[in-house]
Amino acid sequence: MTERRRKGSDTKAEIQEVALHLFAENGYEATSMREIAERLDISKAALYYHFAGKEDIIRALFDEYVQELDDLLAWGRTQPRSATLRDEILSRWVDLSGRRGLQIARFATTNQHVIRDLAPDRGGVKGRIAELVDLILGPDAAPADQLRARVALFSVNLASFAAQDLSLPDLDILTVAREVANTLMPGGEG
Repeated sequence: MTERRRKGSDTKAEIQEVALHLFAENGYEATSMREIAERLDISKAALYYHFAGKEDIIRALFDEYVQELDDLLAWGRTQPRSATLRDEILSRWVDLSGRRGLQIARFATTNQHVIRDLAPDRGGVKGRIAELVDLILGPDAAPADQLRARVALFSVNLASFAAQDLSLPDLDILTVAREVANTLMPGGEG
């Protein structure tokens, strides 16, 4: 095995990418740390230097995803409610889903029991999405509009599941997801 010289943060990111791909493709239980190391062409020792096990990889992925969502919320709280805010939050949500979100959604779809057991801040993503909806529509929006907005946001992640057998690149999936979410999202106050 020939190990390439990598920076620690690059190696960690590569490990997460490869592991997530293998988990989504083969299933969490069927993927070993050895397979992840082999796919990366690194030693198991190098892999274990960065992550103590598969559980740590999943927790790190979800911690990063939740942090990015928190960053979106923090930004949104500083903005005035308007149609522009609605469009920008939706655009940033799709971008967030595009970075790793589609892979995470694929993983979550095929490994729901793992998410239930390992994902940090269980239920926190749902609450954060409710807060995004409040930023877009206002806290006094009609329940039906709140539901439409939640469905619009969730539809972006659902697109990865719906596209599984279509051989579409992620960019095309995200383009369609953006169009569908925009159609479903009620207009913002402004």
